[in-house]
Amino acid sequence: MKNLPKIALSLIAVGVFAHANASTITLSTGYSTAGAQASAAAYQSVVNAAVATPGAGYGSTTIASYDNVNNSGLFGSGSNIAFKSVINFGVSAADAGAWSFRSGVDFGKGGALFLDGVALDFKTNDMWWAGNYNNGSQFLSGSSALSAGNHTLSIYGLEGCCDGGQQAQFKAGNSNFVSFGAKDGLISAVPEPTTYAMLLIGLGLLGFTARRKQEAKF
Repeated sequence: MKNLPKIALSLIAVGVFAHANASTITLSTGYSTAGAQASAAAYQSVVNAAVATPGAGYGSTTIASYDNVNNSGLFGSGSNIAFKSVINFGVSAADAGAWSFRSGVDFGKGGALFLDGVALDFKTNDMWWAGNYNNGSQFLSGSSALSAGNHTLSIYGLEGCCDGGQQAQFKAGNSNFVSFGAKDGLISAVPEPTTYAMLLIGLGLLGFTARRKQEAKF
């Protein structure tokens, strides 16, 4: 147990500095035969209920790239799918300002896009993006002014069959759209003050232990 302080400090440091240059994407799916919903909140509610108990052919995982993503490739099922994607990312002070988002989807029964818990867009029509952003009715999109700090983009949708590839992208300011992923250059988690406090406590514990060992020698 003599290495416990060092282990604790290492774990805290990992929590503070992990994923410094990438967003974190979690995709969850579940079985659902629900039809088009009347509001963004309704899509959120129906999908959350479905992914809570996914069943065979569905599941939840962290993905490295939000390009050409589908349920059949990840979990097996190609029909009656409720999709929930949660993308956590950080905005630096230099990048604070106008941001735009878009998600090319295959949601035969519509879907919704949320930023930090607020609906940016929802559509009830049959959406099949097919790699083309020219038709605004076939993808979810929205813009917002973002402050420096942590943010979450959430995508909810319902698909009856076919399960085509999907994509989610961002654009900061006047830059080009970039797909979310392990190489998107975003800060996935800006450490909170309490996290830094934990690191300082860990450093203090390590120093105290080292001092006790030194005193014990004499």
